[in-house]
Amino acid sequence: MLLKRILLGVVILWAVSVVVFLATQALPGDAARAILGREATPERLAALREQLQLGEPLHVQYLSWLGNLVQLDLGTSFSNGMPVSELLGERLNNSLALMLCATAISVPVALLAGTYSALRRDKAFDHTTSVLTLVLAALPEFVVGIVLVLVFSTGALNLLPAVYVMTESGSAWSDPVQLVLPTMTMVLAVSPYMVRIMRATMIEVLESEYVQQARLKGLPERTVILRHALPNSIGPVAQVVALQLAWLAGGVVIVEFLFRFPGIGFALVDAVNNRDLPVVQTLALAIAAVYIVVNLLADLVSLAANPKVRSAR
Repeated sequence: MLLKRILLGVVILWAVSVVVFLATQALPGDAARAILGREATPERLAALREQLQLGEPLHVQYLSWLGNLVQLDLGTSFSNGMPVSELLGERLNNSLALMLCATAISVPVALLAGTYSALRRDKAFDHTTSVLTLVLAALPEFVVGIVLVLVFSTGALNLLPAVYVMTESGSAWSDPVQLVLPTMTMVLAVSPYMVRIMRATMIEVLESEYVQQARLKGLPERTVILRHALPNSIGPVAQVVALQLAWLAGGVVIVEFLFRFPGIGFALVDAVNNRDLPVVQTLALAIAAVYIVVNLLADLVSLAANPKVRSAR
């Protein structure tokens, strides 16, 4: 089963590569003119187009690009002539740091809040959590980010920087304070869905026959929750958690652009504006690969948490 899912992931990634390549080719404008500027002579434009193989048929360009990609040659940036791997190295580390912080906070907080809300069903905490998560789920992430900026970076508080200021090292870890607002935005964007699904799943599990049987046996409530209810809730919730964590790979684009954070999202926006095709193609494939890997890990968690699914043929 695992091998089939991996092979399916490879096929999906190949299909995404085709879509990404065709989509980047359909971008408006001329890559050669975007690189050389409006004052470029026709001779220089023609020479650059030939150098970049822009005049070759699409299938020839795709096969050449795919062959280089398989050899881990990501190409050279059109805008500054740097290797794409070198250009995106530090930006990728910064985005991973941001997503790691958001994941480390959102997942345990959401699972705990959803579990406690289910245990306190129809009480004040449950009602408050339901309303708050519903409101947050209805708000786009850029609205959440703007509200956080207004609250913590303007007016009387003015506690945190509104935008990211590049440090000398270029690493996001060099000034953790600047990670707070982007991390809070991503946490508030993904947590509501996880809280709500955890609450619904836990309520269903708590009303199941095996949990009722465990209570009738006189087991302590803590044992019932930790040994019987919680493990059987993780499997269904893992899929939703995976979708939300996979969203971080794409949602980071908006959050990074909002806070001017030097990650892959901000690099993707710049690359699209400059029609830097190798960078756009690399980042789009990287985001797709994250989706596939995260969903594969979620399947593994579901199999590990649910013996019935693990033993099913």
